[in-house]
Amino acid sequence: MGSLQILFVLLLSLFLAKCYSHEQQELLHCLSTYSESNITQNIYNPNSPTYTSILEYAQKNPRWWNSSHPIFIASPRTEAEIRPVILCSKKIGLQIKIKSGGNDYEGISSRSESPFVMLDLSNRTEIKVDLNEETAWVQAGTNLGELYYAIAKRSKVHGFPGGVCFSVGTGGLISGGGLGALTRKFGLAADNVVDARVMDVNGNILDREMNDDLFWAVRGGGEASFGVILAWKVKLVRVPEKSAFYFYFGKITSPLEGLLDKTIPTQKHYYKGTSDFVKTPIPESGWEMIERTFLEEAGPRMILEPLGGKVNEISESEIPFPHRKGNLYNIQYTVGWSDNSESISSQKMAGLRKLYEEMEPYVAKSPRTAYLTYRDLDFGTNKEDYSYSKDKMWCEKYFNGNFERLAKVKSGCSKKAFECKGSSLETVFADMGIWYQAK
Repeated sequence: MGSLQILFVLLLSLFLAKCYSHEQQELLHCLSTYSESNITQNIYNPNSPTYTSILEYAQKNPRWWNSSHPIFIASPRTEAEIRPVILCSKKIGLQIKIKSGGNDYEGISSRSESPFVMLDLSNRTEIKVDLNEETAWVQAGTNLGELYYAIAKRSKVHGFPGGVCFSVGTGGLISGGGLGALTRKFGLAADNVVDARVMDVNGNILDREMNDDLFWAVRGGGEASFGVILAWKVKLVRVPEKSAFYFYFGKITSPLEGLLDKTIPTQKHYYKGTSDFVKTPIPESGWEMIERTFLEEAGPRMILEPLGGKVNEISESEIPFPHRKGNLYNIQYTVGWSDNSESISSQKMAGLRKLYEEMEPYVAKSPRTAYLTYRDLDFGTNKEDYSYSKDKMWCEKYFNGNFERLAKVKSGCSKKAFECKGSSLETVFADMGIWYQAK
């Protein structure tokens, strides 16, 4: 790198640092005017002693550690503390990235190309189980392990059809649909949501009765584009008294307290994932190809998640998740590595992409579909010249015909405050990779 290039980089860094410092001061001043309580005690900037540890815990996939970081992390404990963060971010022009469990493959809850605030919901974990009504109110920072634990402590014959990895947050899992071990029997997690509390861009709290279209959209359409999910009201289901579906990496004899483990792994594990849906049985030639891929050094793995049963009984437009009747199972492709050098990471991701390409003859077509929770930005992201027709080509992989309604809900519920970067409108809640704009 030449001396002029080095000078340019230094000047740019100083300029950005000055801009960020100004935005930090503006945000702190704004928060103090909006909030009656001392909300700043739960606001962390890069100079805060706990900022790095909070961010490290939030980024379950350390592959994104060197990406852009938030100018602030807000970790509210009450609903009242969330409203000022939304209003001040909107006023100053900052994006908000919402983090529930932080397990997103592409790390979109903790990174952005624009200055942003990360709204960390990990302090919002209250659960209220009502066995008489057979429901539970679950705050969106709760992970699945905490929810399963709370239900199991109250009842031996109730459960919730969520995912199998207990560190995943309920906010993200349900908003993407929610596949799991009980899906065929009871449907997706989102199929079993009966109400929700959502804070919109103006700080208003909405529920199912106040905005039925919004309630439809957040159950499988990616809630981070529409507002902040405060809590879900979920329907509990009846399960056998002795069941092991709560555990992913454990035994039926493992103590329930294992579901509450939030230890940060000491060994970093980097990963990427993608997905497919399968409508016809894969022939022998397909399985032979898969076997050859698995034997390669960079070979990824495949997790097959069966559909059918209750899933088929529900209309594909009931919620944004459209992959219903006619789909045999979902494929989750993943690849991981512990050495994040350029050569190793490139090799691993190339192996995953090669398998995905070679699977094309055996999976759903027109469009080749995908599961939102296993988001893959290889499919597409919004650019400066975004348009409905252009983004429809890859957004329909996730939503099929439901994408049009999602676009209309987004424009309507946000009063044009959620639009894409590059327009003359504000961008507040940003779900990188999934944007919506009505025709």
